[in-house]
Amino acid sequence: MNSPAEKPPATGRNLRRAGLVIVPVVAAVLAIGIVPRLRANEHVASISRESAVPVVQTIAPKPAPATEDLTLPGSVAPFQDASIYARTSGYIAHWYVDIGARVKAGTLLATIAAPELDAQLREAKAAVEQAQASYQIASTTAQRWQTLLATQSVSQQETDLKVSDMQQKRAALDQAQASVARLTELQSYEKVVAPFDGVITARRIDVGALVDAGGTGGGASTPASELFHIQQTQALRVYVQVPQSEAALVSQGTSAYLETPENPGARIAATVTRTNDSITPSNRTLLAEIDVDNRAGALIPGAYAQVHLQLKPATPGFQLPVNALLFRASGVTVAVAEPTAIGSSGASTSGAEQAEHVELRTVTIRRDFGTYVELASGLNGDERVILNPGDSIYAGARVQVAADPAGARS
Repeated sequence: MNSPAEKPPATGRNLRRAGLVIVPVVAAVLAIGIVPRLRANEHVASISRESAVPVVQTIAPKPAPATEDLTLPGSVAPFQDASIYARTSGYIAHWYVDIGARVKAGTLLATIAAPELDAQLREAKAAVEQAQASYQIASTTAQRWQTLLATQSVSQQETDLKVSDMQQKRAALDQAQASVARLTELQSYEKVVAPFDGVITARRIDVGALVDAGGTGGGASTPASELFHIQQTQALRVYVQVPQSEAALVSQGTSAYLETPENPGARIAATVTRTNDSITPSNRTLLAEIDVDNRAGALIPGAYAQVHLQLKPATPGFQLPVNALLFRASGVTVAVAEPTAIGSSGASTSGAEQAEHVELRTVTIRRDFGTYVELASGLNGDERVILNPGDSIYAGARVQVAADPAGARS
């Protein structure tokens, strides 16, 4: 037996005391080793979630100008252009103007010597006098026989013959007078005159050159059919071929201006005067004509000019940089960032980082300017179009829109 002085070991108390010591040690170990690892795992998971949603930059479509400047090559032509031919045959007696001469309508350019024609005219005039005399005697005779017929002195048959003879003589007189008028008109063409105000651009005759009426003629070295060439340059016509895509915007009265390589920066105001109202099948263009006042001599017929047509679309489009376009089998497409309702994808949102998803819009390009394009349809103007969208982007994909330096969405 144990003596009263000996006490049993305090096993329970000792264990409790040991537990009180071990628990803080274990907690310290967990705090030192496990908690940082859990935090690291959570950080890695957060980075993974953020990496799974790409960050994109957006741009708002810019309204296109109400007036479009369509630049096209134009061909400058004289307002009137004529080749002057001989209307009577003969020899050139004299010419009075040379190339570069500015003439008025009716100015004498040259004279043609036509002695045969002059002789024919004199002969025709003599024939008129002869026919006149024959008609007068026939008319007098017919009147006498009609008087005698009233007294039954002659027969009706004889009277009718005299009246018929008078009518034949009258017809012969008319024929002779017509011949004189024709030859007189031809004789007037011995004087070659300018048909309108203009500039002589070619002279193809010399004194003594034989010319034929409406045929070949000229000097020995220039056997051309025309005697002179004249152009009206105080007013000019500029012809321009408008592409089919813009043809509906060009009509009579469309404003324009011209520029030439010889006078860079100088603008010549003009207006579309007329169009042929038809698309040419060979090149699918509309022919437009512009009349230009050229009294200052700024343009030269036959020159090249740049025509700037000021077009006013009924519904102006929007402008976007080319790096916002996607070229898909369905056509030209843009990716638009649209807000996603909270909870629709199970993702939490906070602050400025709201959930976004991608919508694809098919657009129509009106004009391509190289670095940017003008769209005719497909956008309303309030969209946020994604810049540099990847080829793998698809409708419904989640994205995060990057904020600009001021903190606002692009």
